[in-house]
Amino acid sequence: MAPFALLLLCIALMPLFAGHFWEHHYPKVAVGLGLVTALYYVAVQHDWHPLQHAANEYVSFMALVGSLFVISGGINIRVKGEATPFRNTVFLAIGAVLANFIGTTGASMLMIRPWIKMNKYRITGFHVVFFIFVVSNVGGCLTPIGDPPLFLGFLRGVPFGWVLEHCWSGWGLAVAMLLAVFFAVDTLNFRRAPKEVRDKETGEEHFHIRGLLNLVFLGVVLGAVFLPKSLQETVIGGVLSVPAMVMIAAAVASYFATKPELHEANDFNFGPVKDVGYLFVGIFLTMIPALQILQSGEAVKITTPIGYYFATGALSAFLDNAPTYLSFLAAAMGAEGLSVDSPADVLAFAGSHPHLLMAISMGAVFFGAGSYIGNGPNFMVKAIADKAKVHTPDFLRYMWQFSIPVLLPILVIVGFLLLKGGH
Repeated sequence: MAPFALLLLCIALMPLFAGHFWEHHYPKVAVGLGLVTALYYVAVQHDWHPLQHAANEYVSFMALVGSLFVISGGINIRVKGEATPFRNTVFLAIGAVLANFIGTTGASMLMIRPWIKMNKYRITGFHVVFFIFVVSNVGGCLTPIGDPPLFLGFLRGVPFGWVLEHCWSGWGLAVAMLLAVFFAVDTLNFRRAPKEVRDKETGEEHFHIRGLLNLVFLGVVLGAVFLPKSLQETVIGGVLSVPAMVMIAAAVASYFATKPELHEANDFNFGPVKDVGYLFVGIFLTMIPALQILQSGEAVKITTPIGYYFATGALSAFLDNAPTYLSFLAAAMGAEGLSVDSPADVLAFAGSHPHLLMAISMGAVFFGAGSYIGNGPNFMVKAIADKAKVHTPDFLRYMWQFSIPVLLPILVIVGFLLLKGGH
């Protein structure tokens, strides 16, 4: 368990206390700690199977995240004019829906630059933080494509339509409350500007989208998720599945079919996806023993949906929400004598304990916005905003000024309204 705990502590604390070192050496730390766990299984346990299983899941995970990142990087939204509070709120609502089709990572990368441009004369850290709340996290709760934790659940055997069927009310309630708070605060922000400036800047607004060919490649990625089960289970070399190959091919085709000026307009580069790739090598390897211990059902003594919601949420806010989801799913299933490694068991658990799976799913996705490190896109959005000279709050101010006083009460209300009576 030590490498897993150490890696998660590094992800949480190193950017704060040794930012320069972490920025340059995080790949060595993440991969190095992963190799420690891998060597333990090879040399001590003499068991290759957990490593092969982790490698297969890692490749599938990165194929989805990476392909959505590359393809969305070829779609450019140009904005002319400025935004009123109503237009801003509609824009965020569209982002919340879109996140379920191209992932929170894809939607964040596609929409953050237009968001900054359309608010350029009055943008504040508040605009960036609410973008992270709605588009980069809470919005992606309706499909496995929406957020990495849900995709891991799908890979383990949760049916594709399960989260839409069971989590739509939580998604609607959380998004509606966040948008209502945003609209109220943005209206105050908007009124601070002199009326003549407001009228001049918001009088004419145009959106122009380029790179629509990439919608075809997005369709290919979606199609790969729905391939027949026989093809889904066909794995080459023990790690490369057919859907993963289709997604990678779509990403490569998109990259070369997209005109260079569109990538330049989006400031597209592979930096953010490389960051995620290196960190998740370590995460997928080091969490193997943690998952095996949690599957025993002895490690976590939680019995209620609301308990799982807050426990999953508390860790998802500060640790990466994807392994947190899987850890608590393993624990909940272990308590029922089921294994998270068995798709049949996962399917049975989804049917027999829907409130527990709902709680773990919503806790992981919603609370990923609790800090910059809760979900992959959070830091990517902050980096783009910083580069655009937008004043964004630092790690601690993000929490005490926004996530604790604004996001947390909303998520508490959602949890108690939807999960308190569940069994």
